[in-house]
Amino acid sequence: MGGVGDVLAPKLIADIGDVRRFHNSKALIAYAGIDAPPYQSGQFISTNRNISKRGSSAIRKTGYEVMRSLKSHPMPEDGAVYQFILKKEAEGKPRKVAKMAGLNKFLRIYYARVMEVYSR
Repeated sequence: MGGVGDVLAPKLIADIGDVRRFHNSKALIAYAGIDAPPYQSGQFISTNRNISKRGSSAIRKTGYEVMRSLKSHPMPEDGAVYQFILKKEAEGKPRKVAKMAGLNKFLRIYYARVMEVYSR
């Protein structure tokens, strides 16, 4: 995948471990701690929330390095995550927020591709 090279790929795989232990991609994202926790009370539903940070800080750190590497190079062949980050920055999101949103998308794609390999 774009942004993942010879150094970051083993770090990412080691941090995540066996993907089959997660029942879906949302569980992987929650384990990484980049999901937004629900916040509502009565009729009030919050829309401006931060990441939960309750998961693995190692995955967040390695994932941020992957997003930084992805953003510092030209768009790769499979540039879905790269284009997503650019779209979020064009919407006015700060760079770090856009990169964490890109990491969220990256982990969903990663989960799907790895589970596809295991299902064969």
